[in-house]
Amino acid sequence: MSRTVLLMVALMLLFMYVGNLLGGEEGMKSAFLAACAMNFASYFFSDKLVLKQYNAKEATAQTAPELYQIVQRLSAKAGLPMPKVYIIPEQVPNAFATGRSPSHAAVAATQGLLNLMTPEEVEGVLAHEMSHVKHRDILIGTIAATFAGAVAMLANMTRISSSNQSSSNSRPGILAAILLPIAATIIRMTISRTREYKADEGAAYLTGHPEWLMSALSKLESYSQNYQMRNATSQTAHMFIVNPFNGLSSITRLFSTHPSTKDRLNALDNIRKKMH
Repeated sequence: MSRTVLLMVALMLLFMYVGNLLGGEEGMKSAFLAACAMNFASYFFSDKLVLKQYNAKEATAQTAPELYQIVQRLSAKAGLPMPKVYIIPEQVPNAFATGRSPSHAAVAATQGLLNLMTPEEVEGVLAHEMSHVKHRDILIGTIAATFAGAVAMLANMTRISSSNQSSSNSRPGILAAILLPIAATIIRMTISRTREYKADEGAAYLTGHPEWLMSALSKLESYSQNYQMRNATSQTAHMFIVNPFNGLSSITRLFSTHPSTKDRLNALDNIRKKMH
């Protein structure tokens, strides 16, 4: 929770700084109010916004019995409340979890994941997402998505403001426009890379079969190299089990929010050897 609070405070300070650049003291006051509203909305509604962005539809025991039963079984094993289950109408396989707490969680899988994976591989992927729920990664991940979107908006505002000012007055704005997106990327990378390994490990022990997730990750990596999700954005990329932008240039991958799939597979293989 402390890291989540830190993100919220950082968002508020950034808004106030840019507000001061654009409108002085009055601008800073307006930015403070806007940041308070955004922090409130990101805590209570950011999960709904992300699900809406990807056109996710809630699944039930009647509409998607196999998927629902997998999540139900994993929830019981993990000692967690049953999350809401969603299906994203997207043929590229992927999945994520969101929500502000285990009692207000949701897991979402693309239709492509359900079509292209075996039931065991689907269980491995969803066990990874349930591990994020258990570790309480979902709130900070969802807020980070809101934070990254807000930072991108601030960067655009400063660029527009700087273009309308003299060269001497525009320097702070230009600097902010350059540094803000970099800061957002670094925050997403820090949050995601370390926690993906923990979620993979949690999935291995939750299912008792690390090879299920290993097989799924191999398939996911292959598809992500050749196909890109239609509605994927850099602000939400860190939420998925594999980065939806893996197929882009090596320079883009340098700033990936995920560790390499090869490293994740090696870590899972070490766990498999210990378990057997």
